[in-house]
Amino acid sequence: MRTRVLGVMIVTAALAGVFALAVGPIAGQAPASNIPRTHDSKPNFNGIWQANNTANWDIQDHTARQGPMTALGAAFSVPAGQGVVEGNEIPYKPAALAKKKENGANWVKLDPEVKCFMPGVPRANYMPFPFQIVQTPTHILMAYEFANAARKIYMNSKEKSPVDTWMGWSRGRWEGDTLVVDVTDFNDQTWFDRAGNHHSDALHVVERYTLTSRDAINYEASIEDPNTFTRLWKMSMPLYRRLEKNAQLLEYKCVEFAEEVLYGHLKKPGLK
Repeated sequence: MRTRVLGVMIVTAALAGVFALAVGPIAGQAPASNIPRTHDSKPNFNGIWQANNTANWDIQDHTARQGPMTALGAAFSVPAGQGVVEGNEIPYKPAALAKKKENGANWVKLDPEVKCFMPGVPRANYMPFPFQIVQTPTHILMAYEFANAARKIYMNSKEKSPVDTWMGWSRGRWEGDTLVVDVTDFNDQTWFDRAGNHHSDALHVVERYTLTSRDAINYEASIEDPNTFTRLWKMSMPLYRRLEKNAQLLEYKCVEFAEEVLYGHLKKPGLK
C-alpha cells in the first residue's frame, strides 16, 4: 500500500511539472530575461507594431450592425467587438454624453479620421494601420502609417509644448521595465473612435507600454479630462509585432482621398 501511494505521489508531481512547463508564465507577465533589451539594458520596443481589435470602430462593447453606406453592403458594415475600456463604462458628464451621441449619429460627416486629420492619442495606436517605434536613450519616435502622423517622446524631460496639437506633447520615463508616457497639450479635435467618443483640450493621457514577450506589448492608457468626464478611466489592449519579412511602413497620404469631403462644397456649379 505504501509503495502504491508513493508511486501515485511521484506520478502526480511529474504531471504537475509537465503542466507547469506547458503553461509557462502567467499571461501578461514576461520574465525579464525573455524580453529583448537595448545596449543600455532597457526593454527594446524598436519595430513595427499593430493592434488587432475593433477599438477604432468603438472602444466599448458593440454588436455588429449595418454601416452608414448601405450601397457597400457588408463591405462597410460595423463588426462586433469586445471593448477595451475598463468596466466597459466611459464616465461622461451629461452634456458631453449628448455630444457623443450626436457625434455617433453623424460620424461620417464629423469623424476627423474621415477628413484625414491627425488621429491623436491613444487612437493612433489602435487604428487598423501599423506604426513604428524607433528608440534611443533620450527620445523615442512613433511614426504612424495613417496620414503620416508622428510624435516624439522626450525622455526624462520637463520641456513643455509651445502650443496645443493634434498628437499632444509626450514626455516619457521608465518605471522598471515599463515605459510610461505622459501626454498633454492636446487640441479638442480628435476622437477616440468612430462611435463618436470625444474629449476636450483638457485631455491628459498617461500611457504604459510593457513588453510581455519579444513580439507583444501590453498597452494601457489612463484618460483624464475634467471638462468631459466625471473621473479618470482606462483602456488596455495588446499590441503585436509585425513579423512579415522586410516589414515596413508604407505611404498612406490620405489627404487627396478627403479633398471632396473637405472642399467639394467650394466647387463652382457644373464642375465635376
